[in-house]
Amino acid sequence: MRNAWIICRKELGSYFVSPIAYLLLTMFALLFGYFFWTAVAVFVVEGIEMQMRGQNFPMSVNEEIIRPLLLNVSIIGLFMIPLITMRLFAEEKRTGTIELLATSPIRDLEIIVGKWLAALILYSSLLFFTALNFAFLFKYGNPDWRPLAVGYLGLLLQAGALLALGTFISTLTRNQIIAGAATFAACLLLYVFGWVGAFESATWARVLAYTSVATHFESFVRGVIDSKDAIFFLTLIFLGLFFTARSLESLRWRS
Repeated sequence: MRNAWIICRKELGSYFVSPIAYLLLTMFALLFGYFFWTAVAVFVVEGIEMQMRGQNFPMSVNEEIIRPLLLNVSIIGLFMIPLITMRLFAEEKRTGTIELLATSPIRDLEIIVGKWLAALILYSSLLFFTALNFAFLFKYGNPDWRPLAVGYLGLLLQAGALLALGTFISTLTRNQIIAGAATFAACLLLYVFGWVGAFESATWARVLAYTSVATHFESFVRGVIDSKDAIFFLTLIFLGLFFTARSLESLRWRS
């Protein structure tokens, strides 16, 4: 997979040569920084009020701060992931370089994995900014690092699945805006499908709720690694890359 790594480095370079990566990093850092500041402020104020009333302080940093923030990160990702994936193949089709890729000796799998891996690395760099904020909690508090680590694993698995979906959608059009909008719609639907289970108990509703990424992320945010949730995300990654391969194969035959 040496060629896949070459494609990955090329894609990462194109992200950071343009303003895309820096804009995403700035937006993500500002949004999460605000959420982190408000969560910590509420936690501190509630703690002071409880002490003034002479009550005990049973509040947990993991439950009151880390867990809600991880949920916020998963929601922010719904907006960031389309911006990351919309150009992967749509830009190649717009500029005409997709024909060069389609007729090159590089295998389709190497092209797809390279581009998807570059998108995942860029998303991981966004998560790095959240780790900088959480570092302050470990300096001034005493949270449990294991639920946080499991939560990050869940974020990466969820992002990998949605990035694979966005990669496939990017092969369907040469317009980046259309690719981004369609990816956002698909990601949002996969997130809100779980809401159906709150008011409907029919079989179709349970199946629809099971396809929600939010449903399978809940165990990770609680610090629990459930094999069925991990398999769900890995299956979505496989299906997204598989359909991307079939779409790219059709482009190769037309070239």
